[in-house]
Formats: sequence, C-alpha cells, structure tokens
Amino acid sequence: MPIYEYECDSCAIRFEKRQSFHDEPVVNCPNCSGKVSRVICPAPIIFKGSGFYVNDYKKPSPTTEPSKEPVKAGKSAETAKATTKEPAKEKAKEAS
Repeated sequence: MPIYEYECDSCAIRFEKRQSFHDEPVVNCPNCSGKVSRVICPAPIIFKGSGFYVNDYKKPSPTTEPSKEPVKAGKSAETAKATTKEPAKEKAKEAS
C-alpha cells in the first residue's frame, strides 16, 4: 500500500498516511482538525547500466590525414593544383 503525504492548510503540519488506492483521501488535520491537501513529491529516477552518458554513444574519430595542400573556396581540387604549379614554371623561365 502506498504512503501519502498531507499538509495542513491551517497549522502547516505535514504527516504521512498509509492508505489503499481505494481509500478516500484524508480531509481533516489530526492536530487541529483543519483542511488538509495532499503533497505530491517527485519520484527519484535512478539510471542503471550503460547508455546514459555522452561518451557511451560517441563514435570513434576518423584517423585520416588532412590534405597537404589547402583548397581555396570556390575552386575545385584540380584548379587549386594547377594554380600552385604555375609560379614554379614562371620561376624556371626567369632563371633561364
């Protein structure tokens, strides 16, 4: 049987009453005979097992090496390679 907690509206005393689901709720305070209301308390939640932490679902990071040549925005990889080779050709022409 569940235990319900009540609080008196007049004298603010709190008390517990063990009752069945079918019993009527307590109406009067046992201390001052004032009106009482049921106190609703949140039940504690206990997480057991794995899967409740951020690192439990973390995927392994990829181990690929980053490209050695940066690609400029708006250009394809082929265009970026062609532009990096042009200054080398110009320096070769100047040297000869």
